[in-house]
Amino acid sequence: MKARVHPLRAPLAARGPLVVPGDKSISHRALILAALAEGESRIAGLAPGQDVRSTQRCLEQLGVAIEREGDEVRIRGGGLRPPSAPLDCGNSGTTMRMLAGILAGAGIPATLVGDASLSKRPMERVAGPLRKMGARIETGEGGRPPLRILAGAPLHGERIEGLPSAQVKSAVLLAGLFATGETSYTEPARSRDHTERMLRMAGVQVAVRGTTASVRGPLRLSPIEMFVPGDLSSAAFLVALALVAPEGSALSIANVGVNPTRAGFLDAMALFGARLGLSLGGSAQGEPAARIDVGAQKLRGASIDGELTLRAIDEVPILAVLGALAEGETVIRGAEELRVKESDRIARMAAGLRDMGAAVEELPDGLRVGGSRLRGARIDSAHDHRIALAFSVAALRAEGPTEIEGAEWADVSFPGFFDLVRSLGAEVELSA
Repeated sequence: MKARVHPLRAPLAARGPLVVPGDKSISHRALILAALAEGESRIAGLAPGQDVRSTQRCLEQLGVAIEREGDEVRIRGGGLRPPSAPLDCGNSGTTMRMLAGILAGAGIPATLVGDASLSKRPMERVAGPLRKMGARIETGEGGRPPLRILAGAPLHGERIEGLPSAQVKSAVLLAGLFATGETSYTEPARSRDHTERMLRMAGVQVAVRGTTASVRGPLRLSPIEMFVPGDLSSAAFLVALALVAPEGSALSIANVGVNPTRAGFLDAMALFGARLGLSLGGSAQGEPAARIDVGAQKLRGASIDGELTLRAIDEVPILAVLGALAEGETVIRGAEELRVKESDRIARMAAGLRDMGAAVEELPDGLRVGGSRLRGARIDSAHDHRIALAFSVAALRAEGPTEIEGAEWADVSFPGFFDLVRSLGAEVELSA
């Protein structure tokens, strides 16, 4: 699908608080933990995108009963069975890596496959630690998918030191639920801690010391009940849109998850000089949530690096767009992980912003972007939802229309995004 996005000519026409899809990271984990729990779990507000649907389909192939009643999903766990066909993880690296952890732990033979994009992503980073715990697991050529989990001996606890990766950490901790003894994962900088929080919801004692998280197995999980807060990574596109929209624009976004281990985007906004209103709305079973209020304002260039980049890794594409629309220079470093996402996001952002007239330098681990007047261009999303969404926001502040090829990939994390921005006054034409 192609989206032809025209620049905004008037302030945004917001009517009441907006709602973004449920948090994708939390939704994956909620389904997986519920599948492992003994009894019935209830989850409301699951992310509706394709990645989370991939996790649900795979769990159903493993014998998990999942029923939807309105906005609530009921999951009856307590036992997994070998699948009769390969588990198709679609475009979701989270699905593949986390399922590898529970399948290796449970000793269930299975083959995990994905689409063309996922099939290029590195999987030895998760296979290696699981092998240290005793798992029999094979990767394809170059350490890429498919992943083959072979039935083998029970796992043993192990001390694992690895990348600052929430996906790999989660796979190790999930495998540790089945292992004998203590399993720990140490990373050089602390990644998002949704798994640790949600394991505690399910009755698991998780020890966290600095950047090390550990569990002592074997363990049984209790059913969970929760409402998934809105995804900050999705809300970030609306926050960015409000900031750079015509004067007089303002948006309010309700019930957004603001877990501090992944809320680096909000801290980055402060570096850009942005003023946001944050009204905490309690905790969604251990996951803090807030209403975000934001209006149009001038931004200054920012320097984003290190631990902050890790906490804002998914938002780097939209931060690069804000850098192109801010006064002065923006430098983003420490984002080399983006080279192996759904696309090479560093290269894609550099090329797209350059096509739109921005002064941009591609760095090995990030970008250097100068404030610019953007012009309309033709952008290839490269089958990457965050690329499609980031350039959709850039297009709304460019001179002349922008055509985005592969606009349908926005639905991976933000179904209905184009309809929503239309309701705010944007002119967007969609075509096959």
